[in-house]
Amino acid sequence: MILTVTLNAALDVTYEVDGLVPNSSHRVTAVHQRAGGKGVNVARVLASLGADVRVTGLAGGRTGAEIAGDLSRAGIPARFGTIEGDSRRTVTVVSGDATVFNEPGPSVTEPEWRRFRALFVELCRDARVVVLSGSVPPGVGQDAYAQLIADARRHDVRVLLDADHEPLRLGLAARPDVAKPNAAELARVAGPGPVEEAARQLLAAGPAAVVVSRGADGLLGVTPGGSWTVRPPRRLSGNPTGAGDAVAAALARALLSPGPVDWPRALADAAAMSAAAVLSPVAGDIDLTAYREFLQEITCRSPRPPR
Repeated sequence: MILTVTLNAALDVTYEVDGLVPNSSHRVTAVHQRAGGKGVNVARVLASLGADVRVTGLAGGRTGAEIAGDLSRAGIPARFGTIEGDSRRTVTVVSGDATVFNEPGPSVTEPEWRRFRALFVELCRDARVVVLSGSVPPGVGQDAYAQLIADARRHDVRVLLDADHEPLRLGLAARPDVAKPNAAELARVAGPGPVEEAARQLLAAGPAAVVVSRGADGLLGVTPGGSWTVRPPRRLSGNPTGAGDAVAAALARALLSPGPVDWPRALADAAAMSAAAVLSPVAGDIDLTAYREFLQEITCRSPRPPR
């Protein structure tokens, strides 16, 4: 089973418009509303592919009830740690590209965090892979992901970390199996410079592998044994907000297999899944037909040896 963790679960609202013009009114052509947050999006992609997946995280209030209810209707098992505060909402405006408004989320108390960690440990007993992704809500320590990685490790569970800022930096030392920043997140932790050099800085901090999402430039995978690059089949127009979550879903599937990861295959699969996610108007969905077509077109460039 793959367990996805969304500490700052949200109710995602997506507006489709013909064009986004600042300081003007817009006619919304379509509205989508459903449970979101990065880990929830990862779970949706995995569920659409038939994977055994479960969602956990922190949720509370009326919005938290809407999040849990939406996942139940979608047939995705979820057990959230309950909090007193009302869960956040996000708003995405899609007009060929995407503009996203993220609320900070409710403050979490120390007892609420302790209860969640106990729930997380319980769920890890049935998990083979854990995906830790997204922001950390107010009140939760910046070392939250480092704590959860240590908890998962005690149960021999593989871990993928997709975070930003201090939660990413502190989580690296806990030695996740994969760290998956995007290019901006990588630069914020490793500093400016060539992407592969920055990725190797992250690799030296503890994870077994680093996979960097670079948007239209594709993916870079770096391990102690070498590095690989893979690009999407063509430049695509759509909603890129769920593309990184689709990459995380693909890498989580790769971690399910015992033994070393087949990186060329895993990265090609992740690139195809990411491209298929861009074609969907809502984060957490992928165009399955396009995904299968992209798999036939995408190839992973031969590895370069470590420097």
